[in-house]
Amino acid sequence: MKVLKVFALVVVLALMTTARGFAADLKIGYVDLAKVFDNYQETKDFDAQLQAQGEEFSRQRDAMIQKIQDAQSKLALMSDTQKASMQDDIEKQKNAVIEFDKEKRTELSNRRDSKVREILTQIQGVVSTVAKKDGYTYILNDRVMIYGDPQFDLTDEVMKSLNESSK
Repeated sequence: MKVLKVFALVVVLALMTTARGFAADLKIGYVDLAKVFDNYQETKDFDAQLQAQGEEFSRQRDAMIQKIQDAQSKLALMSDTQKASMQDDIEKQKNAVIEFDKEKRTELSNRRDSKVREILTQIQGVVSTVAKKDGYTYILNDRVMIYGDPQFDLTDEVMKSLNESSK
């Protein structure tokens, strides 16, 4: 029994020594991924493009809606046979607006999702480059940390490298 206790003590001491040596070799940093993403010039440029496309889509949709409203205002002045024909036309126009709206929203959403994935891949590449260059063992996303010492925050360095690489 005494031999077992001595063996257990030796194992615990060996593990503690190994863990200290292993921890001493670790270099850990972190990055505020949301800040990097939002301040990346390519993100800003793409958001401006998407905004412009969204505004153009809204203008087109508004023009289609105005056309429907104009047709509806003329209904009171028409005969019953003309009203029936115009009502069918108005329903077709309404369905076209709904389809147009759905198609354009899906298109914009898909473009944004694709670009977000592309930008996050670029960010990951720059983070990996910074980590290798500066000898980091791990780089964490700040959202998974409870606390991070500001001296290990690599956000500004990553943003600088990312924006320089995109020029």
